[in-house]
Amino acid sequence: MRGLLIAPVVIPLATAVLLLVLRPSRRVEHALSALGCVALLGAALMLLVRVAGGGVAAMQLGDWAAPFGVSFVADRLGAAMVTVTAVIGLAVSVFAMAEIDDRRRRFGFAGFVQILLGGVCGAFLTGDVFNLYVWYEVMLIASFALLTLGGERIQIDGAVKYVALNMISTLLFLSGCGLLYGLTGTLNMADLHAKLPAVANQGLVTAVAVVFAIGFGIKAALFPLFFWLPASYHTPPVAVSALFAGLLTKVGVYSLIRFFTLIFTGDAAFTGALLAAAAAFTMVTGVLGAAAQNEMRRILGFHIVSQIGYMVMGLAIATPLALAGAVFYTLHHIVVKANLFLVSGVVRRLSGSGDLARTGGLYAQAPLLAALFLVPAFSLAGFPPLSGFWAKLFLVKAALEAQAPWIVAVLIGVGLLTVYSMTKIWAEVFWKAPPEPRAALPPLRGGERALLFGPIVGLAAITVAIGLWPAPLFDYADAAARELADPRDYVAAVLGSRP
Repeated sequence: MRGLLIAPVVIPLATAVLLLVLRPSRRVEHALSALGCVALLGAALMLLVRVAGGGVAAMQLGDWAAPFGVSFVADRLGAAMVTVTAVIGLAVSVFAMAEIDDRRRRFGFAGFVQILLGGVCGAFLTGDVFNLYVWYEVMLIASFALLTLGGERIQIDGAVKYVALNMISTLLFLSGCGLLYGLTGTLNMADLHAKLPAVANQGLVTAVAVVFAIGFGIKAALFPLFFWLPASYHTPPVAVSALFAGLLTKVGVYSLIRFFTLIFTGDAAFTGALLAAAAAFTMVTGVLGAAAQNEMRRILGFHIVSQIGYMVMGLAIATPLALAGAVFYTLHHIVVKANLFLVSGVVRRLSGSGDLARTGGLYAQAPLLAALFLVPAFSLAGFPPLSGFWAKLFLVKAALEAQAPWIVAVLIGVGLLTVYSMTKIWAEVFWKAPPEPRAALPPLRGGERALLFGPIVGLAAITVAIGLWPAPLFDYADAAARELADPRDYVAAVLGSRP
């Protein structure tokens, strides 16, 4: 069990060391990177099966008893997030074989991808607040490297904005760690769950909760500090954009869910209202920003912001159904959003641009791509019977049960505006006549076509499967929500006793 818990962290980091130290040939590098992702997926699936069947699993590195040692913990939410991370990592690694040029490859693209995957998995499995900060820094270093590989002016501009806001988040995170340790003498999450309610000054605890909410809100791209995301996610290669779009903001969402169901539970009315307001403004401003854009990846970037609001709204409502909806929505969105960015990469390859005014006619030129676009686009907009429909339905039902009709109005209104954005992309990229004159681009070769379309087909199949058979994922999300709502099993697994 010990090896199974740390394998999702060790496998990508070990793969990164091999890639960065050995600097193999292009073919060997791609094979090693894909093999590392396959091994990560295998380990993640075994951990998922173990947690689904046996409950929360925990280990202490070096046999130092909690709360003094470094804890690794996997509950249903953490195991599911690690598994979907491995899926996206594999899809992006295959897509990158056809997209990433030799220059970026020589500067360590594949190695940095593996470091990023290791950091993401570490964040999902850690049971300690300070070690969560460490994994955030691992992700920040790797993501900054991936953003700047190639050294293009637009990349550097986006990277500066990305790092500047994330450094503010880091400062808030460290400040929160210091305040938590000063109040309780511990940073172990399970131990904090037991000790924070005993702190005399609960007003100070709430203030610390707000510090973490702002710090994680920046990472998750919540209103009003989300502008770093649409300013940077369209600048790197599409494989990098897809990896970021699928995973990075979800680590922020995961952290919010973990902290506000396990650690900061004493003033739920205030923090819930704060998160609900931030989620609503995030949804509305994100979807309006998307409607105003005319470049495909910029539109999709603003929609990341908008959709983050749905996930945080589930946390804000905080009923078991709402938490289950938030988990379901997060898992669905990772797959859908990464896939839409991969589709934008193929559009760029076929059209020479992602600007809507410079594209057109792809319905006739690439009918398969047009069909594949509709799957994640309709899912994002909430069309039945795709996965996004069920995710939004669960949240709407939770809002109705919580007697919050304003939340229902926001959820439905933002969904309708999402339909507008997806329709605009379809009309401009696929339906309208191609612009004249159009740059002559080499046709897709057989191998290149398979590498570009294979991950898109795979992710689209997952979206359709979840939509047609939502019950297994919802049952899993419901069980994960019950663990979040009642964290006694999590605490017992880490501390060794049931409080």
